[in-house]
Amino acid sequence: MSLPASTSGLTATLHRSISEIDPTVWDGLKGDDNPFNSHAFLDALEETGCVGEDSGWVPHHLSLTDDEGTVRGVMPLYLKHHSMGEYVFDHSWAQAYERAGGRYYPKLLSASPFTPVTGARLLSPDREVRAALIRTAVQICEINRLSSFHINFPTADEWALMGDEGLLMRQDQQFWWTNKGYRTFDDFLSALSANRRKVIRRERRDVQAALTLNIHTGTDITEAHLDHLHAFIEDTYDRKWGSPYLTRDFFSLITERMRDRIVLVFAYDGDQPVAGAINYRGNDTLYGRQWGARVEVPFLHFEVCYYQAIDYAIAHGLKRVEAGTQGEHKISRGYLPHRVYSAHYIRDRALRAPVAHYLKQERPAVEAQMAEYEAELSPFRKTDQT
Repeated sequence: MSLPASTSGLTATLHRSISEIDPTVWDGLKGDDNPFNSHAFLDALEETGCVGEDSGWVPHHLSLTDDEGTVRGVMPLYLKHHSMGEYVFDHSWAQAYERAGGRYYPKLLSASPFTPVTGARLLSPDREVRAALIRTAVQICEINRLSSFHINFPTADEWALMGDEGLLMRQDQQFWWTNKGYRTFDDFLSALSANRRKVIRRERRDVQAALTLNIHTGTDITEAHLDHLHAFIEDTYDRKWGSPYLTRDFFSLITERMRDRIVLVFAYDGDQPVAGAINYRGNDTLYGRQWGARVEVPFLHFEVCYYQAIDYAIAHGLKRVEAGTQGEHKISRGYLPHRVYSAHYIRDRALRAPVAHYLKQERPAVEAQMAEYEAELSPFRKTDQT
């Protein structure tokens, strides 16, 4: 793709693989402990074929370099040939544009592939460089006549800057659990209404009467665990969505590189693993990601993905559990709504205007729905609710 000559005196380069960028430079610029925007995670996706030409996620990572050859900022960037694996839904925009004779794909996307987790997308400590990353990506979109440029799940500060730079601003919600200084799971339950305490205890009791739950971390994780995990995920995807995005090789490579950040929750029937979930750990957050099961046990999903994560977070002093996207059923388990963001540049004004109008109406609707969830569905006693 063609590039602008320079932006804010910085030279832009597109990298067809993140391996072209020094890991210490990338991670030194990113400024947070989020595992999903790390060089190791993004490189593992490329090295194991989860992203690339065949998957429709074609890496075009952006770097900005000053006159002395110092990389001042980087952005994870992909040329996308579809809208799958993003968790910010623009399918209706694409359909409308193509019905009108436009070509929506390929589009430009800054995100962590297959990962609806908030994290830095504009990797630089310098606000002006972060703004230059936005402007450069917009110019790439214009020069190459791409339909659009999107940034999914940026931080709140980045989102505000994207608005300042003229991008269309979109808001959605996820359901997160917050640790309010609980010492035990029972401490957490004590903050809930009597009925919700009773329900959660019954759900946990029923699962734990049928199966044994174990946590595997660090050097305890074996290739056999990863074989089972991928099989669980593959089986669940086959029944619900089709093929999983992540390959078996990915789990081996990411465990090799980030073993101390991975938390596996497995359910056993005797000695046989029958269900499992993979979580990643940041300094203060546990991020729930993929899960699967080969058995039908009532409430098993809640135990493996939600309650065990809460147990782990309390035991390790973590502040939050982010359990992925969607799922109103999480609210009654103590996971309350939190804002998440995306930002969008639409090149064609004929599409930009209706999208802007839609987003202007969508944002207050999301806020109203969050308030309604808090008021009507929260399991917390009123004195304990935030």
